[in-house]
Amino acid sequence: MTEETLAELGAALGDLHRVLRRTASQRTGRAALPDAQVEVLRLVQRQPGISVREAAERLGTAPNTVSTLVGELTSAGLLSRERDPGDRRTVRLELTAAARDRTAAYGQHRSELLAAALAQLDAADRERLLAAAPALSRLADQLAQQR
Repeated sequence: MTEETLAELGAALGDLHRVLRRTASQRTGRAALPDAQVEVLRLVQRQPGISVREAAERLGTAPNTVSTLVGELTSAGLLSRERDPGDRRTVRLELTAAARDRTAAYGQHRSELLAAALAQLDAADRERLLAAAPALSRLADQLAQQR
């Protein structure tokens, strides 16, 4: 493992993310959301009912930053905020139906784009990439925990 191969891996992953994000967003006919807003939506999707404070901790950012993002997403109709009945000071976050529809459409387009691109690769490359998916997920989890 050299600096060059690490740089190549990082660049390839970044390029793949950007191309998928732009193209899938274009196919949905909607402007892409900022990455920070997408991170909040994905977190709430994985952990419905999470509080703003908990979201800030998990994202490794300041609570006021997450609060601003939540405000923007709420104004856009993508998040709802509900007071926690056990602690009225705490707000719980949920995806709206519009957010669920948007993320489902976006996910479908991403899957279609990946499937089409993978189909153009030779079988050996395709198998190596698909076999690497679990390791890449673990790598992402590891990096997220290091925040």
